[in-house]
Amino acid sequence: MGEYILWIIIGYLCGSIPFSYILPLFRGVDVRKLGSGNVGGTNVLRNMGPVMGALCMILDGAKAFVPVIVAINLYSADSWIVYLAGFFTVLGHNYPVWLRFKGGKGVACTVGSYFGISPLLGLFFFAVWIPVTLITQYVSIASLLALGVDVLIGFIYNYKLGLYGFLLLLLAVYRHRENIKRLLKGQENKTDLVKIFSGKLKK
Repeated sequence: MGEYILWIIIGYLCGSIPFSYILPLFRGVDVRKLGSGNVGGTNVLRNMGPVMGALCMILDGAKAFVPVIVAINLYSADSWIVYLAGFFTVLGHNYPVWLRFKGGKGVACTVGSYFGISPLLGLFFFAVWIPVTLITQYVSIASLLALGVDVLIGFIYNYKLGLYGFLLLLLAVYRHRENIKRLLKGQENKTDLVKIFSGKLKK
């Protein structure tokens, strides 16, 4: 029991490192005052450009990948401890104690944990996310759809992985509830990846 509690704490503390808040501060920017105000990589990407946005996303993924990989090496890939570590990393990202529990939406963290547990799921995520984002320009739709696909594939592999993905999908849907409301009203923000990465995003 003590090991489970330890990894819950480790996962949460790793996840609660707010890279999407810390990195913009080096440029004197509080990301909470930009765009959607969300402390996440997508908001940084839209408002501070591709380099800063991509770096934040990579680090948000890495902070889930690292504890998961460590747990796998100490226990096994199928251990409940691995899934606890991953889940609470995402929870820490979404509700960081350092920012009064106002964090991101956990997509990059979830994908980072997938790359640790089953890299194929991470690849499947981007195989769905990239084309859907390019076509619709809605990151929220692409993210939830890609996570949904990963849940289906996860259940094909084993019930633990499927259940893990399902719980994270539910969490992602909850964190995207305002995005879903805006989508239904036709008011959701669009993200043109082509313009952003070609340096043509209007400041």
